[in-house]
Amino acid sequence: MDQTKREINMLEGSLWDKILRFALPLAVTGILQQLFNAADIAVVGQFTGEKGALAMAAVGANTPVISLVLNLFIGVSLGTNVIIANSVGRRDSSSINKAVHTSITFALIGGVVISIIGEILAKAIMLTQNVPDEVLPMAVLYFRVYMTGMPVILLYNFESAVFRGMGKPKTPLIALFISGILNVVLNLVFVIGFHRTVDGVAMATVISNLVSSAILFFFLLRTDSAAKLQWRKLRIDFGTLSRILRIGIPAGVQSAVFAFANIIIQTAINSLGTIVMAASSAAYNVEVFAYYVLNSFSQACTTFVGQNYGAGKLQRCKRAMGLCMLEGIIAMALAIAAILIFGHQILSIFNGDQKVIETGYIRLLVIFSAYIFTLSYEVVSGYMRGFGISFIPAFLTMVGICGVRITWIYMVFPKDRTFSNIMMAYPFSLSVTAVFLIVALLCLRPAARASAKSDMVSQLGEKSLS
Repeated sequence: MDQTKREINMLEGSLWDKILRFALPLAVTGILQQLFNAADIAVVGQFTGEKGALAMAAVGANTPVISLVLNLFIGVSLGTNVIIANSVGRRDSSSINKAVHTSITFALIGGVVISIIGEILAKAIMLTQNVPDEVLPMAVLYFRVYMTGMPVILLYNFESAVFRGMGKPKTPLIALFISGILNVVLNLVFVIGFHRTVDGVAMATVISNLVSSAILFFFLLRTDSAAKLQWRKLRIDFGTLSRILRIGIPAGVQSAVFAFANIIIQTAINSLGTIVMAASSAAYNVEVFAYYVLNSFSQACTTFVGQNYGAGKLQRCKRAMGLCMLEGIIAMALAIAAILIFGHQILSIFNGDQKVIETGYIRLLVIFSAYIFTLSYEVVSGYMRGFGISFIPAFLTMVGICGVRITWIYMVFPKDRTFSNIMMAYPFSLSVTAVFLIVALLCLRPAARASAKSDMVSQLGEKSLS
C-alpha cells in the first residue's frame, strides 16, 4: 500500500500551506482526544441523576494525575518524532525502521508498568489531592479502570509520533475519528443502558483507545515505507532508545512537572467545594480545545525543523518557526473567540447549574487572556527540539510554569482563598515562561550554531583533500 502521496514534503516548496496541512489535522486530533474526557464528564454530569455533580468532580479530580502520566510519555514520544523527522531529512531508512520498532515496544512495556503501579497506588494518589470524602470512591474507581488501558493509550501516542515524523498527520486523525465516535456511543450505552457511573465512561475510553491504537498498528504493518512494522523486529534497539530518550525525557519531565503543578492547583480548587471542582473541570475540558489548536503549531514546528535540520536547510528552519508563530496566532484567536462567544452554552452541556456555568466562565476568561504567551513558548520550544535541544526549554518551562504556580498556591492563595485568585497563577506563570524561552532562543541561536558547525566540517574536509 503506497502511502507516499499522503506525506507532506517539508523539504521543498512553499511552507505556509504545508504547515497548515500538517497543523490542522493535529489540532483536530487533539480536540478529538479531549472529547474523550469531555464526553466522560458531560455524560456523567447529565445522566447519573443526583450523583451528577459528584461524578463530574470525580472525573475532574483525575484529570491532573492522568495528565501527569500521559504528558510524561507523550513528551518522551516527541523524541520519536524528532529522531524520525531527522532521519527522513537525511533519507536514513534504517534509522527510521529502528525508531519505529523501538518506540512501539517501549510504549507497550511502559504502559504495562504504569498500569500496575496505578492500580496499586490509586487510593493513595487521590488522597494526596484532598479529594472530598463524598467524591473519593468514584474518583478511585475511575482511576483504576482508566489505568487498565495505559498500554493501548501509550501505544496510540507513540504510533502518532511515528506518523507525524513521517509527515503524515492525517493518519492518526482517521483512527481517532473512528474511536471518538465509538467512545461517545459506549459512554451512553454504559451509563444509560447499564446504569454505570464513572466506571462506565472510563471503560468506554479504554475500549476506544484500544481501537485507535489497533488501527494505527494495522497501517504500520501494511505500509511499504521505511516505517513498516514487522512482528519479528519488535524489540528495543538501545542505541536508538538512547537517542529518543535524550530528547524525549526532558520534554516528558517538563510535561509531567507541568501537570504536577496543576495537581497543586487542583488541590487548592478541591478545597473550595464540589461546585467549584465541577466548574473548573468543565471549563478545563473546554479551554483545552483552544490549547490543542496552538499546540499543533508547536508540533508542526518541531517536525518541519527536524526534517529540514536533517537535510541541512537551516534558513528554511527559521522560516518554519516564523510561519508557525504567525499562523498559530490567527488560528488561536479564532478558536478563543468562538469558545468565548458560546462559552455559557458549551459549559451548560456539562452541567446545567448556573453557579457551575458562571464559575467555569471565569476560568475561561482568565486563562485565555494569557494564551499568546502559551503560543510563544510552545513554538519556541518546538523549534529548539527540532534541533535536538530539549533540556534547556524543558528546564526553563519547569522553572517558569511550576515555580510560579506552586509559589502562588502556597504564598498568595492563602491570603485570598477564592477561585479567581487561584486562576491568576496561570497568566503570571505563562508570561514568565514565554520571556525565559525567548531569551534562551536569542542566546542559543541554534540555526546559526548549526550553520557554523557545518561550515567547520566542510573546511576540515577541504583541508584533508588538499
